[in-house]
Amino acid sequence: MTARAIDEPHRTASQLELLFDLTFVVAIAAVTAQLAHDIADGHALDGLVPFLQVFFAVWWAWMSFTWFASSYDTDDVAYRLLTMVQMAGVLVLAAGVPAAADDSDYRVVTIGYFIMRIALVAQWLRAAAEDSASRPTALRYAAGITFVQAGWILRLVLTETGVLAPSAQLPFFVVLDVLELAVPWWAGRARSTNWHPYHIAERYGLFTIILFGESVLAVSKGVEGALEAAEIGSSLIIIAVSGLVMLFALWWLYFLAPVGDGLSDRRHRAYLWGYGHYGIFAALAALGAGLEAAVEQTGHEPKASALAICYAVAIPAGMFIVLHWIVHRPIVAEPVIRPAVMLGGVAAILLLPLMAPRTGEVAVVAAIAAVCVLMISVTIAPKPGRKSKAPRTPALIE
Repeated sequence: MTARAIDEPHRTASQLELLFDLTFVVAIAAVTAQLAHDIADGHALDGLVPFLQVFFAVWWAWMSFTWFASSYDTDDVAYRLLTMVQMAGVLVLAAGVPAAADDSDYRVVTIGYFIMRIALVAQWLRAAAEDSASRPTALRYAAGITFVQAGWILRLVLTETGVLAPSAQLPFFVVLDVLELAVPWWAGRARSTNWHPYHIAERYGLFTIILFGESVLAVSKGVEGALEAAEIGSSLIIIAVSGLVMLFALWWLYFLAPVGDGLSDRRHRAYLWGYGHYGIFAALAALGAGLEAAVEQTGHEPKASALAICYAVAIPAGMFIVLHWIVHRPIVAEPVIRPAVMLGGVAAILLLPLMAPRTGEVAVVAAIAAVCVLMISVTIAPKPGRKSKAPRTPALIE
């Protein structure tokens, strides 16, 4: 196991990485479904913190594997078997989502996370043993992950024994999150890992597509729930189509940014870009939950108010757009979407739910989708007096 070259030609996601991602489909579906249930029942704020906590575990497990694989994907027997162990941990974590969301019971989630992390530590120890040039970095990763994992186990023990008060559980969680985020920075001070910019760009794009797919699935589940209580009506058709159009517009926006070129030219800004995607990914998952609740209410008597349901759609959509601009701005030569367009569109999206008590959820969701389409249309329209510029073809893949 030796570090791969950062300019390796034709570097793409492997079949094993694609299989690994499928386990996260299960975990994300469980997290999204639970949040959609909370929104529909009028308990969106109560379900938000558990959602963000569990989603952090899902996202960070995927992040850790992805960046390791970008440097050390040997694809031999040992690597494949340890990856399978990590996949098993993801599935265990997914099984614990309902208990974590309903009862703040994180036992199963912690066990699943433990399984994933132990396998990752074994990968880093193998890299330390076989790649002498990167040994200090690999040992730091192994030590840092082990230390923080011990903190997660300690948190579970203190919670189960009643030593850790309920009011202290969230601050404890935040501290451990900060430590998790600090491990790559600390380990990288010894020597940066050989991650491949175009491979990383593709991997993040694939995970983004998974989240968009989960949102489409959420809309489909909402339609199914609405049909159980009523026949197909104009409201159901309009809100379902609007949800699909909204997701398509946001997908279009995400993939306008030349991420591979940006990461290749500005490797030193990869931390901000990579970490910032937690907000982007969480916003997409929350948007799927909000759309599911909005679609399903067309066939049921909603427990949540129209204002709450509409903001469950508007806030994640607005956050996605803002965070997309913030995260990509440091790595791209010029912003994909102009600040005025971004701010004006987000302001409109966040104001539209105020119409919900008078117009209903269907009109508001349709209007939000229209704003997203308008933003994309303005962004991709040819600028007067400017010639369109073809995207740069990186030399390493020519």
